Amino acid sequence: MLDQSTRAAILKLKQQGHSIRGIARALRVSRGAVRDVLRSGTEIVPTLVREEKAAPYRDQILELYQCCKGNLVRVHEELVASGAQFSYPALTAFCRRQGIGQEPKEPVGEYHFGPAQEMQHDTSPHRAEIGGQLRPVQTASLVCCYSRLLFFEFFLTFTRFDCKVFLTDALQYLQGACKICMIDNTHVVVLKGTGRDMVPVPEMAAFAERYGFHFRAHEKGDANRSARVEEASSISTRISWPAVGSGTGKTRIVRRANGAIRSTPSSAMISRPVRASCSPSNSSI
Repeated sequence: MLDQSTRAAILKLKQQGHSIRGIARALRVSRGAVRDVLRSGTEIVPTLVREEKAAPYRDQILELYQCCKGNLVRVHEELVASGAQFSYPALTAFCRRQGIGQEPKEPVGEYHFGPAQEMQHDTSPHRAEIGGQLRPVQTASLVCCYSRLLFFEFFLTFTRFDCKVFLTDALQYLQGACKICMIDNTHVVVLKGTGRDMVPVPEMAAFAERYGFHFRAHEKGDANRSARVEEASSISTRISWPAVGSGTGKTRIVRRANGAIRSTPSSAMISRPVRASCSPSNSSI
């Protein structure tokens, strides 16, 4: 089942005159799937209505669940013995959808960010497709929490020096900095401590002061605090970056990929394309 963004892309590319084969190749979907979307003429994902095999046994499942002390394996065995014909995964899926034996998850929290209040920075190892080849890289990302404007670069390693190079490139691209840069507790910026007790390395603290912000680490065990950058970091793994020019050295190819990233319009990477100064009086990031 194609998601709404892919369906919208198919319709848009068809309006621009692209062939079904070209659309399928560009989006890496089957031509049949492209035809189905074009026939429907809408980007809305259709709702699948399927009859659940376990539905007629709901009352029996509830009774057996109590008798078997929550052991769904035993529940399934009893149901099959009584003549039911559906698999164990079908039973567990039915129980999840019906809330049988499932404790409702309480929201951990909710965060609201104002303009120029916070940006989040993280790194993660990826195998990025650069010049048609998968290459191991460290992907450094910086996202503005208010506008979700994202900037990322690839590095072969990520040291404190690389961190300063990346943040300099990012802040120049954003034309400013937010007041807080949220990082995790294992970052190269950290000297000691965790959460609000984190102490940054002096050279990184001086670097941040020079650009008018300060580093802060999320509390230990509260990784959701950096959800903005975690959510955005997967974008780099879904894009193929061309390696333009001559030479096959790893460093040279990564540099060309970074050049392609900087030359890519921001609207290709973010949901709310905004690029403006982040001074407190006039900020959109």
